Amino acid sequence: MNEAATRLLGLEGVSVTQVKDDGAGGSTVYVVTSEDSARACPSCGVFATRLKDYRTTRPRHLPCGGRPVSIRWRKARWYCAEPACERGSFTEAIHAVPAGMRTTTALRRAAGAAVCDGSRTVVQAGRDLSLSWPIVQRCFEDYAATVLPETPPATEAVGIDETRRGKPVWAQNPATQKWELVADAWHIGFVDAIGGQGLFGQVEGRNATSVADWLSSQPASWRAQVRYVAIDLCSTFRAAVHRALPHATVVVDCFHIVQLAQRHLADLRRRLTWRQHGRRARKGDGIYTVRKLLRRNKEDLTEDQRLLLKTELEYMGTYGRQIHAAWQAKELLRDLLGLAVSRTHHAPDRSAISAARHRFFTHVADHAHLHELLTLAETIEQWWDGIETYLTTGITNAASEGNNRLIKLEARNAFGFRNRANQRLRSRCATTRRSRRQAHPH
Repeated sequence: MNEAATRLLGLEGVSVTQVKDDGAGGSTVYVVTSEDSARACPSCGVFATRLKDYRTTRPRHLPCGGRPVSIRWRKARWYCAEPACERGSFTEAIHAVPAGMRTTTALRRAAGAAVCDGSRTVVQAGRDLSLSWPIVQRCFEDYAATVLPETPPATEAVGIDETRRGKPVWAQNPATQKWELVADAWHIGFVDAIGGQGLFGQVEGRNATSVADWLSSQPASWRAQVRYVAIDLCSTFRAAVHRALPHATVVVDCFHIVQLAQRHLADLRRRLTWRQHGRRARKGDGIYTVRKLLRRNKEDLTEDQRLLLKTELEYMGTYGRQIHAAWQAKELLRDLLGLAVSRTHHAPDRSAISAARHRFFTHVADHAHLHELLTLAETIEQWWDGIETYLTTGITNAASEGNNRLIKLEARNAFGFRNRANQRLRSRCATTRRSRRQAHPH
């Protein structure tokens, strides 16, 4: 027996007897069984004493020292010593190479880890380890079942957001002859909003029932610990949260508030530009010159840019002053959001929040003839409880947006998914890699 070669091979339960060069850049390793428990009958557990014959198998294993390894395992077949056992004979099997397997446990685990932890596609992992796609896929599913928790980890804040999966799938009902939705184009993701633990799960369908059913299906102890739920300005999500988590507080993501203000400002600019010129803005128009400056933050503009913005809008006359008023409303709203604890790093002053809110609504009231500003103010009023919670807690839905980016990247790397369950599993593995590495550093 070669003890050093046995340790390098890394297969418990076998011993290396000989190593040869296969002439193709690899090694042929001859092994025999060294584990006594391999003689135990898999049916009754009685140790066999009567040898039947020998068989040589070729289980595939990981490369060793950068060289491919071909194993030749000479294992014995035994007669079962228990007369009452239905199994007459059996072949030796060990944990490293289970019965009926043509690959070692180490190889299968490496294949699963390459997809789950190494962000490789199934095809690439199969090429690297010389395995077929179905084998690597099964190895990935088995590995993911061992490393992913069955229930979501405990957290105080959950983020909910949707991401587009692809095209919806419809099928015609033969009984009613009506087309029914089989698979929705949207996946709703539930993530840890503050702890960085990644994606908890996904469901199909952008509706309140799907969201509420997933939340209600979680353990009661997990639901009781959730205090905040971060969402965008989606009334569907809010209704689902109130139904499944009545004790939790909804937090509105600040990014979507500013995005909404920018959208209303752009709609106002287009409407007034068309009213003044009877066409879209083009090069040479004052509004065309400052259209990008209107999207910029006030603190990011230089003095020259501010002067240019004011001058060009004043030159437009009444319509230009109205556009400038809308830009000021957007900046007043940003001043209000800037009082959040995550930006000031201290508890927000209630009087400062009230004063900033009053300035915004007063400015909108002074320009009540601009319906885009009225719509924005009405939305802020309807969602004020969630906005105020953001100001006092600083919780955002940035984790959901980051996970959506990883989900889309995983889909692009795989050139798309046909199996939606497989996509959800791959997405969950991709978004939890960082937290799993921190929990189990190598």
